[in-house]
Amino acid sequence: MYKSLLSSVPTSTIKRCLATNANSLSATNTSPSASATTDTPIDAKSTLNLALTTSKPLNNWSREQISSLFNMPLNDLMFYAQLQHRQYHNPREIQLCTLLSIKTGGCSEDCKYCAQSSKNDTGLKATKLLDLDTVYEKAKIAKLNNSTRFCMGSAWRDMKGRKSALRKIAEMVNKINNELKMETCVTLGMINEEQAKTLKDAGLTAYNHNIDTSRNHYKNIISTRSYDERLQTIKNVNESGIKACTGGILGMGETIEDHIDFIHTLSTMSKHPESLPINKLIAIKGTPMEEELKTKYKDRKLELNNILRVISTARLVMPESIIRLAAGRYTMKEYEQLLCFNAGVNAIFTGEKMLTTMCTGWDEDIAMLKKWGYVPMEAFKKSQPRDKLNVKIDDLGLKEINLKQTNDVEPLEFTDTVKSTKTTSL
Repeated sequence: MYKSLLSSVPTSTIKRCLATNANSLSATNTSPSASATTDTPIDAKSTLNLALTTSKPLNNWSREQISSLFNMPLNDLMFYAQLQHRQYHNPREIQLCTLLSIKTGGCSEDCKYCAQSSKNDTGLKATKLLDLDTVYEKAKIAKLNNSTRFCMGSAWRDMKGRKSALRKIAEMVNKINNELKMETCVTLGMINEEQAKTLKDAGLTAYNHNIDTSRNHYKNIISTRSYDERLQTIKNVNESGIKACTGGILGMGETIEDHIDFIHTLSTMSKHPESLPINKLIAIKGTPMEEELKTKYKDRKLELNNILRVISTARLVMPESIIRLAAGRYTMKEYEQLLCFNAGVNAIFTGEKMLTTMCTGWDEDIAMLKKWGYVPMEAFKKSQPRDKLNVKIDDLGLKEINLKQTNDVEPLEFTDTVKSTKTTSL
């Protein structure tokens, strides 16, 4: 860990370290509609010091601390996020995850962004729950194509009155875990303690339930499920012993302040999310959000720099979480994805589809990852830091970084992709 990083550095001399001028160090951006400022507040140095030197992740961050990091100059923010990333993870490892919609459409919720809401005129037809064999075959193809986590999504508000469906899903989880040795994740809407226990007993690795956005902006997006109901589901998941997967969607007309609030909510949970999916909104024709982005939120377009700020800040304050680029990634250029990896992303969703939206396929993703020198992350194995860093700071900024590789284990390699399981054995 970095001891005494940025400590006792006079305001007049920290400008070289944080790449800003001394006169701007007391300024902070509080305008909800403004872009993130390049002025670094004075307490950014103490917040960085705390984030980078604490012996274990903290869950008592203040909103002001989150804001001080978020509003740093982007180049500095990403640099420190990468240092943090290397303290907790192997920076070369990327986990491949595949998501399958096991029950599509017909949801009673009114989420403005969602194609699966029965209240949105998107032309999507509702389907019944897929059978075990179909789901298993999809999981098998995913594993053969280097995915180590298989996620299953169902368009329901909650699991009330769905005992039969829950039992079938538990069977899917159990079979995929035991026979394919893959991590499993499901997203089924709200669940109570008893339902969470059923999934835990089946061997479920993680349960996804996104908070979507900030508490303040949430009311502009959904009315049929409260923010507190989402938080209660995450609590039920954690108390059952299942790992929580929770994140949000960027690009729904939210402000910079909403981004800060979103990170603050996640980072102050009693347990940080094991997985933090970052979705980039795909505006789907027929959804209210598609229209509102053209009218109500036409001046609030999501920019790459703010995606990077969200990822980098999240990495600094939730260092153990796996940050996953999820829906909407297919709209990002390769260099944009590489910047996200440098900011702290270490998992992507890949495969045939992301529920109802497009997804970059295995062929393209594996070619990209190989080109950039990334290697696959194993299932059920916590990523270990590859590098031991010792950073020395003087009053002009970074003086020296000593790097020693501590992981001599030969990394895995991505295998060739396949289209079918008929001619390939596991």
